[in-house]
Amino acid sequence: MSLQLYDSATRAVRPFEPLVPGKASIYCCGPTVQSSPHLGHIRKEVNFDVLRRWLGASGYEVTMVTNITDIDDKILIKSAEAGRPWWAHAYLFEGAFHRAYRALGILPSTYEPRATGHIPEMVELIEQLIRRGHAYAAADDSGDVYFDVKSWPAYGALSGMKVDEMAAAEDADPRGKRDPRDFALWKGHKPGDPDTASWNTPWGRGRPGWHLECSAMAGRYLGDAFDIHGGGLDLRFPHHENELAQSRAAGRPFASYWMHNAWVTMAGEKMSKSLGNTADVLAAVERYGGRAVRLYLAGPHYRSAIELSDVSLDEAAAQLARIDSFLDRVAGIAGDDGARQPREVLPAGFVAAMDDDLGTPGALAVLFGTIREGNVAIERGDAKAASRAQAAVRAMLGVLGLDPAAPEWADQAAVDDLKPVVDGLVAALLAQRQEARVRKDYAAADAIRDQLKAIGLKIEDTPQGARWSLED
Repeated sequence: MSLQLYDSATRAVRPFEPLVPGKASIYCCGPTVQSSPHLGHIRKEVNFDVLRRWLGASGYEVTMVTNITDIDDKILIKSAEAGRPWWAHAYLFEGAFHRAYRALGILPSTYEPRATGHIPEMVELIEQLIRRGHAYAAADDSGDVYFDVKSWPAYGALSGMKVDEMAAAEDADPRGKRDPRDFALWKGHKPGDPDTASWNTPWGRGRPGWHLECSAMAGRYLGDAFDIHGGGLDLRFPHHENELAQSRAAGRPFASYWMHNAWVTMAGEKMSKSLGNTADVLAAVERYGGRAVRLYLAGPHYRSAIELSDVSLDEAAAQLARIDSFLDRVAGIAGDDGARQPREVLPAGFVAAMDDDLGTPGALAVLFGTIREGNVAIERGDAKAASRAQAAVRAMLGVLGLDPAAPEWADQAAVDDLKPVVDGLVAALLAQRQEARVRKDYAAADAIRDQLKAIGLKIEDTPQGARWSLED
């Protein structure tokens, strides 16, 4: 069976037929860098990293584009609350997302464009839409530009919603709109907005609408037509619906397949910062390890919701321990050169499961079945059978992004090995600082604190003693 993918636009599983034979192009809506990532954010990154790896293992040359939304209403609000420039705020949390990606073994995208670096492409797209009669500048001289929803009869095709049943768009003021459901392509500069958060355009100074950003960046790096557009289920409407409408209305075929991963939930509710039910990625990694957290996110089918709990993460950690126990045991009888294994050694059941719309639950069943067979071979001293099982397991782990010998995990292991050394050195310096404070040599104590701060460490004095952490 060839690779089959569920397409949200047609609501059907259909064969993957790339526009260019042997190549696959993917655009994923990346983070809005307003605050630190939670596990709900990062599930999308893990799921589409698995898709990318499977396409690569299946012989495709993959181009992966994941954008960074670094200008947005929420960023302006959060940065003002934090008392820092919006661009510095966005850059700070972009770094937080990158740390989370590395902690979960997510491969770097081929391209990772920032919205603020693609204003000319956005202006060009708006001009195309105006010329075609699908967009208009507000008549009130506000500088706003809107997409005319009623001018595009296919609007609602992705989500299955009907225009007459839709509420007003939430991303724009009603000022200057012909219809309350029209959405903003460009937002005119408002009093109180930072001057740096606006760009000159034919309609006045302002900044882009969120939906416009992704259409323009996808076109810049993947062309007018590409294979797969991915993102979380919560983006299907209005964000992806609006992307599809404005792109097609501009004469661009845009994505051939739309794929959406389901939510991570807590107590049955979608994980989101607005609800306050978030789980910090790095905190989870600190407790369970990056590979266990990745297994927790990648193991269920990407279209199935995941309930977050300590029990589910404990189960993922226990599964990973079974995997690593086998790898340790088999290395003693079959050796282990750390080489990545080719697709040819993948079990047929694993291939069939992954080709069936990335069926990771079935793929994991094959993985653990192979581990059981390998353990039996080890018990009877059959080095050849154990070696075959080892090769198959390593190949499957490579597809799932869980191979401990892969560079993305080997590098982290090296860092983890240094943690006790770093902890010991910092603890010694903090002890010297405390001794200086006891003898009231505050200049010496402050000097030690400043030295630690200079190398990127933050010191917090608590009733239980001084604690250190990396600066944000």
